[in-house]
Amino acid sequence: MPAYASAIFVLEIITSALLYTMFNVQRSSALLILASGYLFAALMVPGWAITFPGLFASLGIEASLQTTATIAALRRFAFALFVLGYALAPASNLTVRPAVRIIIQSVFCIFAVATVITWLITKEILPLPVFMEDAHHVTALWSFVPGTVMAIYLLSIAVLIRRQRSSLDIWVCLVLFSLVIELTLLSYISSGVRFSIGWWAGRVYGLTAAGIVLLVLLAETTTVYSKLARSVAAEQRARQNRLTAMEALSASIAHEINQPLASIVTNADAGLRWLARAEPRIDKVHASLQAIVSDGHRANKIVSGIRAMFMKGAQERVPVDLASIIRDVTGSVAVEAELAGISVEVEFDPRTPAVIGNPVQLRQVVWNLVENSLDAMRTSKERQRKLRIKARPIDDGEVEVSIQDTGVGLEPGTEEQIFEPFFSRKPEGMGMGLMFCRAVIEAHGGRLWTSPNLPRGAEFHFSLPGAEMTGPDRGR
Repeated sequence: MPAYASAIFVLEIITSALLYTMFNVQRSSALLILASGYLFAALMVPGWAITFPGLFASLGIEASLQTTATIAALRRFAFALFVLGYALAPASNLTVRPAVRIIIQSVFCIFAVATVITWLITKEILPLPVFMEDAHHVTALWSFVPGTVMAIYLLSIAVLIRRQRSSLDIWVCLVLFSLVIELTLLSYISSGVRFSIGWWAGRVYGLTAAGIVLLVLLAETTTVYSKLARSVAAEQRARQNRLTAMEALSASIAHEINQPLASIVTNADAGLRWLARAEPRIDKVHASLQAIVSDGHRANKIVSGIRAMFMKGAQERVPVDLASIIRDVTGSVAVEAELAGISVEVEFDPRTPAVIGNPVQLRQVVWNLVENSLDAMRTSKERQRKLRIKARPIDDGEVEVSIQDTGVGLEPGTEEQIFEPFFSRKPEGMGMGLMFCRAVIEAHGGRLWTSPNLPRGAEFHFSLPGAEMTGPDRGR
């Protein structure tokens, strides 16, 4: 009996704790009622075991014959009413007060009520009903207890089956059905005789029922918290993605805006030098100022283009002549390439069609790829430094542009890694140029890749749909 009472007490305490934990997550008033019912039932077990006739007589603990039966009857009635309250409780959540405070108040109240009731019964402050004839046999009055409790259980089962708000309802129905069998064995099959085969069979069923709901609650709690953990992880990933996007946006702007800013500074410095001469060259100053204005407008377009790339919605798309963009970029870097001893060759197939895209973004792609090739050849010890740019039509009406250099080439295994954000082999690099290039090309429906330029160097390719592929007849 002490082992049985201890097992029931531990199972019901753990079940109550798990139900309170689920309430802390879901804030369901029904869960609070069921958790309180299990807690009350568990707290009544010590009083029932201690006052059991003859169980602790050797320790000098001897209670009235009716004490144990009264505690058992009250425990069963209270638990049945708590379960009925769970079945009838609305699906509303308690959001007015913090869940922890509600749990603490509930535990304190249940503990206080169970303690007071146990003290009143054991001290026989009030006259106790006569449930027992002797230590083994019950009176006719006891027959009303299991019958009434079973009726409440069956009513709760009917309500729970009708509503089925969660899988927990089905398992509670199974537990109640097991308790009905327990009461049948305890009170009818065994005729209420303690320590008979039917009586012990009923106790085994009761212990099984308590274990079933505990296992179910463990599974339910694990499921709830796994979903919560996945939700938190998804939110953290979304937050990290937003932070990465913001970092990429700011780094892309900083990376791309450096070019027009450097040009502005160079032209401003040249204008000051022309003004500082004994005979100022106003025409040269005027040309420098015009170049500064042009670079300022270009910087503004770059920022707008990058922002548009990171934003949803339509972007400015017009027919773009890649030959014009390539000539513009090679003309801008001609002096820089000549000073580095780099020859620049452009091969443009006259049959190459125009593409539909954002001219500012596509120009930045070509500029970045050309600048990377120039940087790779500056550190190269090769005497022959050549930059070759080709543009030609390929299958399915697409246009391919390739930029070859005779620089240091790419390290094996980094062909895809170089397009990742913040990856750079340059000591002063930001690692955003190639990421920006691939993002722009893919946003235009194309692709960007790299290959070795044997015997030395690297070759970058990008392809874009031709203008006739982006018209209304595309895909017919």
